[in-house]
Amino acid sequence: MAKIVVIASGKGGVGKTTTSAAVATGLAMRGHKTVVIDFDIGLRNLDLIMGCERRVVYDFVNVINGESNLNQALIKDKRIEELFILPASQTRDKEALTQEGVEIVLTELKQRFDFIVCDSPAGIEHGAIMAMYFADEAIIVTNPEVSSVRDSDRIIGMLASKTYRAEHNMTPIKEHLLITRYAPKRVNSGEMLSAEDVQEILAIPLLGVIPESTSVLQASNAGIPVTLDKESDAGQAYLDVVARFLGENRPHRFMTSFKKNFLTRLFGN
Repeated sequence: MAKIVVIASGKGGVGKTTTSAAVATGLAMRGHKTVVIDFDIGLRNLDLIMGCERRVVYDFVNVINGESNLNQALIKDKRIEELFILPASQTRDKEALTQEGVEIVLTELKQRFDFIVCDSPAGIEHGAIMAMYFADEAIIVTNPEVSSVRDSDRIIGMLASKTYRAEHNMTPIKEHLLITRYAPKRVNSGEMLSAEDVQEILAIPLLGVIPESTSVLQASNAGIPVTLDKESDAGQAYLDVVARFLGENRPHRFMTSFKKNFLTRLFGN
């Protein structure tokens, strides 16, 4: 049974599209046939992070409007066998996403894929509601700072009230918390909320913590999902996130600062 997973956040710039690319790639690396959809109509970025921007011919809105079929619009990743991308339109308005049109596309995708990852726009406008409306599970992405956490709390409220499952009295969307750009040293100095603080405020299960890392920006600029950079701390953290999402028990890493002792300073790592 295919699962629809929305990657959502209340605030922009928290690493939501990076997470969508990383999680979708990680699922495909584990052998699950996965498609990731860009719901940010007019401001598409997913194709850049996935490194397929020059291969976009048709997009999500073209499929909804009957101007192309799914086979024409889906882009197969060149690196991962089971990974596909459905890009957003760069020239249309967000109102081009209709509930009926999105449902038709998702219904067809559910017959072909194990996981459908929806990269939601930030906030609570039309595109974001369309991205979350048919979701089975949600990964709420937040930075460990007050305004980001507060906006994420609003998104959790939307998931509980403005979705298909909520309106039809079905089992609620399964929610997961992902904290990005986490810096333990800044937490220790009081400059940043701790993971425990964030989890206590939002009261949903912690899926993972992604450390603040230059590898994320480097991977995005190179058009490579950071999950493929297995040597980086962020890449390893996202692989842990995917494993936990699939039901594996993995310890949470990258949540404490590393203090060098005398021998480490003397002889290195």
